[in-house]
Amino acid sequence: MNPDITRMARALNEWLWQHEFWLPPGITWEDMKESEDIHYPQPRDLLLSIPFALILVVIRYIFERAIALPLGAKLGVRDKQRPNAQPNPILETFYSTHCKNPKESELISLAKQCDLPVRKVERWFRRRRNTDRPSLSKKFCEACWRFTFYVIAFFTGLAVLHDKPWFWDHRECWTGYPQQPLQPSLFWYYMLELSFYWSLVFTLPCDVKRKDFKEQIVHHAATIFLISFSYCANYIRIGTLVLVIHDASDCFLEPTKIFNYMKWKKTCDSLFMIFAAVFLISRLIIFPYTVLYNTYYYSMEIFQPFFGYYFVNALLITLQLLHIFWSCLIIHMVYKFILQGTMEKDMRSDTEESDKDEEREKIVEKEKNGITCFSNVTSSNYIQRNGSETLTNRAHLSNGHVKEMLLCAMYMCQFCNCMELSPFYCLKDGNSKAQSDDSSHPNHG
Repeated sequence: MNPDITRMARALNEWLWQHEFWLPPGITWEDMKESEDIHYPQPRDLLLSIPFALILVVIRYIFERAIALPLGAKLGVRDKQRPNAQPNPILETFYSTHCKNPKESELISLAKQCDLPVRKVERWFRRRRNTDRPSLSKKFCEACWRFTFYVIAFFTGLAVLHDKPWFWDHRECWTGYPQQPLQPSLFWYYMLELSFYWSLVFTLPCDVKRKDFKEQIVHHAATIFLISFSYCANYIRIGTLVLVIHDASDCFLEPTKIFNYMKWKKTCDSLFMIFAAVFLISRLIIFPYTVLYNTYYYSMEIFQPFFGYYFVNALLITLQLLHIFWSCLIIHMVYKFILQGTMEKDMRSDTEESDKDEEREKIVEKEKNGITCFSNVTSSNYIQRNGSETLTNRAHLSNGHVKEMLLCAMYMCQFCNCMELSPFYCLKDGNSKAQSDDSSHPNHG
């Protein structure tokens, strides 16, 4: 290796690990040396989280395929059949390189290039976007995996911390800091959580993307930085409190999603209200007092502020800002739930575009061809001799069919006026003279 590069790397390493960055004033790395009986966190230990994260990715893949997917099928989770977009190189190139939701001017330009109607181009983009959206079974499998991990992590955290003094008296987080020996249970709990968040980063391109995708990336980055820095600076006691507080509400979020995908509405609504209460209490009350106030105020009773103090507090405040952002979404959903009596869809989710738009397009096309529509209606049993549809058919008609019938009735009247015939005369049973004259009319559709 080039000696200059080696010299620069050594200088960067020495600068990065200056004790002034990581340890309080008066403490150096010499004071943090290990012995046979006492072990302190070592930065190199964090490298173990990378292979552990890859192992979690493999475990997740096996779990989703072998457990979650068959479970979803048994519980009635079915993927909606989506019409595929017809192959079109021009539209596909625009979709991949420019944007997925073109403006009206762009739709007109693309329609000219493809020699297609604008509505067909718009329909192609709608179907193409729906193709990229994750299926219901994929969402179900992801929620099952996260629920399983959060439950394991939360109860692991409780098992590790229930007998620790700082879990009950938060001032104990700073007793003897930074010379606080690392216990094996705390080490493995830290590795478990850090590996999981690394695995979420590795699977970001494949996971379900919601509207708060950017906020999720910021959350994962802040969490990884917080866990890593707190480990190196021996902020492990405060770090364990942060982890267990976060896992508490996540244990209720994922089953809420699961029951929503299963269409168990009442169970979903009940779990959502429990999740909202736990989230708001843990993130807006417990977290600020137990963690933020603790690190900002109580820690200064032990040592003077230094770089690590400011950096950790900055990361914790970033997490709190994200908590406030998500709390606003949750409060809005709770407000809608109180007014409407049912839970609104997840505001972070990307709504699938329905083919109802295509049904509306068909209605518009039939408006342009009213005679054809009239012919279809009169040939079926929608309209009786008195001009009204049968009770049975009316009971089974959707709103779209009713609109079509009203439009067709309007065109029927216009057609009969042109023929100088009574509209009801055209609806007589049998082959009337009016029908025969209609069939011989040159404008017959």
